[in-house]
Amino acid sequence: MLQVKTFNLDTRRGWAVLIAAAAAATLAGAWIFQGFGIVPCELCLKERIAYYGAVPLAALVAYAATGRARSIAVAGLIGLVLIFAVNAGLGIYHSGVEWALWKGPDDCTGAIAGAPKVADFLNELQHIKVVRCDEVQIRIFGLSLANWNVLISAALAAFATRAAILQD
Repeated sequence: MLQVKTFNLDTRRGWAVLIAAAAAATLAGAWIFQGFGIVPCELCLKERIAYYGAVPLAALVAYAATGRARSIAVAGLIGLVLIFAVNAGLGIYHSGVEWALWKGPDDCTGAIAGAPKVADFLNELQHIKVVRCDEVQIRIFGLSLANWNVLISAALAAFATRAAILQD
């Protein structure tokens, strides 16, 4: 297996470090895209929550896996499996919204509710940019960012599963 000093994929610690790094890199990529003007929709922001939770959890798992807290490490890995499996499901839902397979949430795909007064509506239009969940802003190798989230989340769930079933 791959081994670089303290990074060893034959250990739960190594897998946890890999998961933490991949989740952090995914968040960094999302922020970079946002810096270049790819504004996230409401579903994109919800999909990021898994990564925000997974980075510190994976770091705690890596720490717990180095000592006698193996049961805590396994529990944390199972938590990571669940986090990323649910997030992959959310990504599938978002992808289906993009492909018009089903209707998305009203706050980012439904009709825009009118303001009570025309002046208020015109004022809102000057300050608010609505980012629709059903419109793809960018495709990379033919996949939207929601599609990429499905792949990354599924891979990280598989990595966490692999780490959880490792024999010590």
